[in-house]
Amino acid sequence: MTSSFDWQIAGPALVAGMLVLSTHVPLGRRVLERGIIFIDLAIAQVAGLGVIAADNMGWEGHGWEVQLVAVAAAMTAALGLNLMEKLWPEIQEALIGVLFVLAATASVLLLADNPHGGDHLKDLLVGQILWVDYAQLLPIALVYALLLACWFGLGKSMPAVGFYLVFSVAITASVQLVGVYLVFSSLIIPALATRKLPPHRQLAAAWAIGLAGYVGGISLSMVFDYPTGALIVWAMTVIAIASAWLPTLVPGKARTA
Repeated sequence: MTSSFDWQIAGPALVAGMLVLSTHVPLGRRVLERGIIFIDLAIAQVAGLGVIAADNMGWEGHGWEVQLVAVAAAMTAALGLNLMEKLWPEIQEALIGVLFVLAATASVLLLADNPHGGDHLKDLLVGQILWVDYAQLLPIALVYALLLACWFGLGKSMPAVGFYLVFSVAITASVQLVGVYLVFSSLIIPALATRKLPPHRQLAAAWAIGLAGYVGGISLSMVFDYPTGALIVWAMTVIAIASAWLPTLVPGKARTA
């Protein structure tokens, strides 16, 4: 256990969390509406597979070639899922699960001969959010700004294929910052906690829950020296449960289903 709290480390991590939430909260609401809960896990795993494949080709970890391969892999998967939604809507969630397990096992196979394969898989799943820096966040912020402009500019008029493409780019950027687990948590947990609120309050409330989770998890990690990504997931979950259920214990505050 350590009592030190270094804002030079925690600051970029918190900004990374805020950037991820900026796109994942509105995307998560749409995912929940469409009933394709595990699409983020599948796309994130495919994007991670692209990163691993590029690494096996000898390209630098954060070079443009790696980003290109990761985005191309995620977009291909997203377009495939869009086609599956049209052809087999009744089994789409099952197909998303199959895509996830195929991408996950392909990652294991690609790393089988890598002596650091276990570390690579851990970084892909749990992330290394405390290792990000502001220089790394600037291009991500620009990408997210463009995605948000498209998202809120088109609104409900965005075609299904547009949703899948925006989703794939956002997930590809996020999974390299925070890992698969935090990508899923940032999308789904705030959306679940706020689903019964009036529509005009859902977005702000979901952002607040997500931000509180990142602040709590990063703070606990800095103080107790425990894995940051895992603590953020748990902090966000506890805060989401409290936000969803505590108001029902107050007379006159119960929400309608």
